[in-house]
Amino acid sequence: MAEAAPRLILEDTDSTNAEARRMAERGETGPLWIVARRQSAGRGRRGRTWSSETGNLAATLLTVVHRPPAEAAQLTFVAALAAADLLDGYAPPALVSIKWPNDVMLDGKKASGILLESGAHDSGGLWLAVGIGVNLAHAPDDTERPATALADHLRGDVAAPPSIERAAEELAEAFAVWMERWRVLGFQPILDGWIARTPGLDGPCTARLGHETVSGRAEGVEPDGALRLRLPSGELRRISAGDVFFGEAA
Repeated sequence: MAEAAPRLILEDTDSTNAEARRMAERGETGPLWIVARRQSAGRGRRGRTWSSETGNLAATLLTVVHRPPAEAAQLTFVAALAAADLLDGYAPPALVSIKWPNDVMLDGKKASGILLESGAHDSGGLWLAVGIGVNLAHAPDDTERPATALADHLRGDVAAPPSIERAAEELAEAFAVWMERWRVLGFQPILDGWIARTPGLDGPCTARLGHETVSGRAEGVEPDGALRLRLPSGELRRISAGDVFFGEAA
């Protein structure tokens, strides 16, 4: 059985990803989970702020890999699966899904976000900070798209969302299982598990990119997880990063 990395729980920090970066630059290799009870400067994808209210999970795995950056980036899919597994333990699994590429949703609203950062490590490998935020107790109200919290979707047999410590433990355990599959079997089983949780990959789609917005029909994903978007002109675009909306939201 895959063994979860140890956890360091901080009372307060600016950002668990920033803390992981500082540790990596001091030579730390991990694997180590850095968990904060409170973040004062949490960050999301594309330079956005990630609101981190007390009672929510803010965690970053610091690790070093000896893989090309494109392969290392596959751990964002691992992170999404691990966060979804965590939510499955407390909410009805039918409500849990993933929105391309790595937002984890509860009943169609965002409950978890992921931010992966990396850099060259003195050991010769690549340090990775795999940041995962999960809205356990509270949902922020300053988001571009609707957000929610696990506390609002608990199963009838669950009295309350897990504590930060418990959630961090379960997230680390789930991540270890998926990462071991990635390490031993490659990306395909990760992609298969991710596709099974990701609706909308074969319907109307709008992708908001850094310099343009394009709409068409999603036609699944490439072997590396990039989205295939067929434009009205017939052109097939390969989308590797961006804000993507499916179905009616497109």
